Amino acid sequence: MTAIISVRDLRKTFRVLVRRPGLGGSIANLFAPHYRSVQAVEGVSFSLQAGELVGYLGPNGAGKSTTIKVLTGLLVPTGGEVRVDGQVPWEKRERYVKGIGVVFGNRPTLWWDLPVIDSLELLQPMYDIPAERFRYNLVEFKRMLELDEFINTPVRSLSLGQRMRADLCAALLHEPKLLFLDEPTIGLDVVAKEQIRRFVLDINHRRGVTVLLTTHDLTDVERLCERVMILDHGKLLYDGTLAALNGRFESAWTLKVDFEEEYPDVSVAGLPAPQRVGRQALYLFNHRELNTAELVQQLMARFQVVDLEVRRPPLEETIRRIYAEQLLTK
Repeated sequence: MTAIISVRDLRKTFRVLVRRPGLGGSIANLFAPHYRSVQAVEGVSFSLQAGELVGYLGPNGAGKSTTIKVLTGLLVPTGGEVRVDGQVPWEKRERYVKGIGVVFGNRPTLWWDLPVIDSLELLQPMYDIPAERFRYNLVEFKRMLELDEFINTPVRSLSLGQRMRADLCAALLHEPKLLFLDEPTIGLDVVAKEQIRRFVLDINHRRGVTVLLTTHDLTDVERLCERVMILDHGKLLYDGTLAALNGRFESAWTLKVDFEEEYPDVSVAGLPAPQRVGRQALYLFNHRELNTAELVQQLMARFQVVDLEVRRPPLEETIRRIYAEQLLTK
């Protein structure tokens, strides 16, 4: 199957002015500027198949946004090869952008002083959207994103959550094959985040839109993505499924058990002493060394158990370990 996004050995270097302090330094900055090179992306390679929804993760400065800007044609890379739906993004960009949708969480895409509906209707001639398809998509997205409550409000008067919903609608009215989301839930409350996640899942599953998502909110990843790519200092550290990531890098799980009575000793051979609070105990165990079902069977055979729950470590802890140990893709 041909990849809809193909990135090979992507590199992007920026020249950054080195400022010299003091009056003499100010004069030197003006007449003899000195620059240093900053490698934002260094040899990154990956591909996406049509219909995938992939999380692209990394700390600030890792190179995520630089990659997105190259893929959307906003930046020209220093080296490497990039093909998106058979096109080079920064060549013939006017034609290219008609096949993609882009949402930057910290940058509005609609006209600031116009009502939302006016901004959306301006997109029809800009993208040459057939009138019937435009109306159909507008009605559907208004319903899904609940835009009617603020559709006649100027963009400048919207809350952040309302603006993000309007930007998502704008990014998809022309029915792009690809959607690039750069921090779409940043700064939003829990309700607004969940509404945007549901919408992204729907357009991915029902319309088959390929989605590349950058985010610092790992709940976005857990709710939306089966595959993740992890970037740090411009290099790709991991590219694979979320399940494989957890299986490879997490080990310590917790088993929470509620007993029917307060037993004096609920220890399990080979495990650290559990934390006790009344009739509840928390067991920390390595799931690679001890099968969860075997542990549960041991406890059920010895004690009267009311309830139990297996807790895996938060995704944040797993990714923090990858950063700390610089565990490269294999």
